Amino acid sequence: MKIKSFYKNLQLIATLVLLFVNLQAFSQFQLTQNKNNKEDNKQEEETYAKDPLGRRTPRGTASGFLEALAENNYSKAKFYFNTKSNIQNTDVIKKLENLLDYSGYLFPYSWISNDPKGNLEDNLPPKKEKVGSVTVDGDEIDIILEQIKAPDGGPIWVFSKETVSDLKKVDIDSLSTPLIQKIIPKKFNKWKLSGAPLIDWIIMLIIGGLAYIFSWGITYFVENILPKIWKKTGEEPFSIIIHALGLPVRLTISIWLWGYTAQLIGISILIRQKFSWISIIIGVIAILILFWRLTIFLSSYTERKLYSKGNISGVSVVLFLKRATKIAIVVIGIIIVLGVFGIDVTAGIAALGLGGIAIALGAQKTVENFVGSVTLIADQPIRVGDFCKVGDVLGTIEKIGMRSTRIRTLNRTIVTIPNGNFSSAEIENYTHRDQFWFHHTFGLRYETTPDQIRYLLVELRNILYAHPLVSENPARVRFLELDSHSINLEIFAYITVQNYDEYLEVQEDLLLRMMDVVEESGSGFAFPSQTLYLSRDEGVSEEKSEKAAQAVKKWKENNDLQIPQFDHKHIDDLKGSIPYPPEGSVQNKKTDD
Repeated sequence: MKIKSFYKNLQLIATLVLLFVNLQAFSQFQLTQNKNNKEDNKQEEETYAKDPLGRRTPRGTASGFLEALAENNYSKAKFYFNTKSNIQNTDVIKKLENLLDYSGYLFPYSWISNDPKGNLEDNLPPKKEKVGSVTVDGDEIDIILEQIKAPDGGPIWVFSKETVSDLKKVDIDSLSTPLIQKIIPKKFNKWKLSGAPLIDWIIMLIIGGLAYIFSWGITYFVENILPKIWKKTGEEPFSIIIHALGLPVRLTISIWLWGYTAQLIGISILIRQKFSWISIIIGVIAILILFWRLTIFLSSYTERKLYSKGNISGVSVVLFLKRATKIAIVVIGIIIVLGVFGIDVTAGIAALGLGGIAIALGAQKTVENFVGSVTLIADQPIRVGDFCKVGDVLGTIEKIGMRSTRIRTLNRTIVTIPNGNFSSAEIENYTHRDQFWFHHTFGLRYETTPDQIRYLLVELRNILYAHPLVSENPARVRFLELDSHSINLEIFAYITVQNYDEYLEVQEDLLLRMMDVVEESGSGFAFPSQTLYLSRDEGVSEEKSEKAAQAVKKWKENNDLQIPQFDHKHIDDLKGSIPYPPEGSVQNKKTDD
């Protein structure tokens, strides 16, 4: 188990190191790229004056063209097309405007590159950029921008010759009249807001409200009516997932219906482009809400299941993953929303990478505590609810956080230990032991006779074997030693109970019974004391001394003195000559039978 734990920690450390190195390399690369891009852009700005129409980037061209349409300034709009396309009149411009109104779209501005070089990773040739499309008779025509040189020699982005050629082939009269123009009298079109008919703005808002009501009806049916028809959908985890999907799906359906219906009935591209960023923001929020609610509901469901099975360590892991997932959702959401608003977050990420070393040095303890928390969850030496001893702290684990772990002590105080220290400390966990050790030494008075000791050895062991909560193996009582002031008997056994309170109850019962046996034996417990005996010394027995001397003399005469070492043959002769078990033991009776 220790080797397995070591390898788990080694893999974790290696993963974190590789992740940190890759982050540093990526951040440094991004920083270099941003620096080079800024230098290139700065060089272009120094070489070429600012384009008055904002055509230096694809995004500037797209937004400038729509502004020209909003001003009804077709003469200005001509300059957003390739001059080699031979646009002599405004037919192509009006065709593009009508097609965008009837059956086309432009990408939201945040999706269109704001780099003078364009998006170099869109699988299009260099100096080409797709910004939208229109549909004619079921065929889709891509709206492509291309980079050319302006009269001053600077690069600008304009609608490509291929796009103009495709638009010239379109017969605008063959297109069906948009629904909005069929049902709305022309006199309502004279009131305009931002270049688009005011009535279109009103209808756009009405469509949004109706789309939300429709999507609300769908989700209400799924959440409240469907479980009554199909019982299984009202049970967990289906009910959790359906409830979590409710709001995100409602928002997603609303946004899709809103955009699709607006384009279908012919709402002006000027209005739809204004609302495009709202659609993206709501879409992003819907996805974030979905993951947020799934995280909450699934973690709660999992916690209940783990609690019911008594898997407290699994609950600790779930709580940690829930917090980590929520943080990740918030961070990712902020990055995406900033990107939608056109804020370049690449430089920020690069700055974070550049300061990674400084942060790591300045927050060593924080990183150490975070890694410690991961180690605690991975190895699971302790879990929430465990009663344990960490260093000198004894108590119950109440919470395993990302930075520290809280312990409720026996004094009912809270001790907070940083996870870095916690994971490296000696941890003694009392919760998961299956038995409690019953280990005591009885010191008997020196007046105790051998037969009294034999009596106690038998009767004390009888108590252990007879007790229903004492494990039979091992359960022993042994004559241990002759101490300076007592004759010591060792009692060694395991009590099979689940908690410490039960153990104390059983221990109390055993000790009281054993005290009764000691009293019945006629002996007693010794006190740390010294006994002074006053008697007349009879001296050394001459008879026994002479007997011992004759035995040694005989051994010497026969060369049989077993000093300094015993002869191997003599050892073989001695083997088994002492009867054991001793005379009168119950084992001898079993052997005779």
